[in-house]
Amino acid sequence: MNKVKAEYIWMDGHKPTEKLRSKTKILNGKVNNVDDLPIWGFDGSSTMQATGHKSDCMLKPVKLIPDPIRGGDNIIVLCEVFNADGTVHITNTRAQLREVAEKYIEHESWFGIEQEYTLFQGIKPLGWPDNGFPAPQGGYYCGVGADEVFGRPIVEAHMDACIQAGLDISGINAEVMPAQWEFQIGPLGALEAADQTWLARWLLYRIGEDFKVSATLHPKPVSGDWNGAGAHTNFSTKTMRADGGMKVIEEACKKLSIKHTEHIAVYGAHNEERMTGLHETCKIDEFRYGVSDRGASVRIPLQTAQDGKGYLEDRRPAANMDPYLVCAKLIETVCG
Repeated sequence: MNKVKAEYIWMDGHKPTEKLRSKTKILNGKVNNVDDLPIWGFDGSSTMQATGHKSDCMLKPVKLIPDPIRGGDNIIVLCEVFNADGTVHITNTRAQLREVAEKYIEHESWFGIEQEYTLFQGIKPLGWPDNGFPAPQGGYYCGVGADEVFGRPIVEAHMDACIQAGLDISGINAEVMPAQWEFQIGPLGALEAADQTWLARWLLYRIGEDFKVSATLHPKPVSGDWNGAGAHTNFSTKTMRADGGMKVIEEACKKLSIKHTEHIAVYGAHNEERMTGLHETCKIDEFRYGVSDRGASVRIPLQTAQDGKGYLEDRRPAANMDPYLVCAKLIETVCG
């Protein structure tokens, strides 16, 4: 019988930012449906999700994709974490988004997530000199050439892997700081956008292993006059995308301003290091929105303003944000 490797992945209980974990299960034969996959267990005391005397946690498969690294019939399995008694684990933020998305399903919320990250080799960003710093920012964003772009083979391998895995990756680009990159997922429904962001992150880390390079989602990987890393979240509802949607978008921005503090609380750890009012950010304790304003908390794209409908871009989430929490909070605030 054909043996299939299934890589079960989940989010752990690490604070203040969860980490991805994974392990391999060998299955007898090809699996096409997530409901045919077995529930599995793991030692929660080793992932900050349980104590040693009661350490068993459950992994329930919720999504499977082809494994572009191992190839063949092998698969990657995204899981939710449950307690041994079958109740939802406190670290299972996907379950929260499931409930919120179902409650507000009639709004047909769409998300596009712009995931920035920085490639590191050892203790310094990839391609940076051993002593001192590279030339100041200016020529790196969407740059080309070995003197301005570092890590393209990794980025290309990751993009290809996402496509082979069936993820809805919609683009990549070099970012403002050297060794900083971005990929975009979506537009998709809330659960799908968040699931695919986590899966794409796992693929990024795993491909980095083959190049002996690590990717960090820290929002301010290098202190000083260098751009931080965010996860700008593009959001729209059915009424925003319809004629007259601009008015709905402006009302949404007013709702977001009232709940600013609540959003910042779940938009990623160390975000205050990035959101200083410099480097294309608004100050963390300030909220403002505007058309085409990359220094605002929320940007309304120029095309949206011209069309009178479309979407908004929440520029506040840090690169290390949990997309389940961010998507849930946006739906609750705007649709509630």
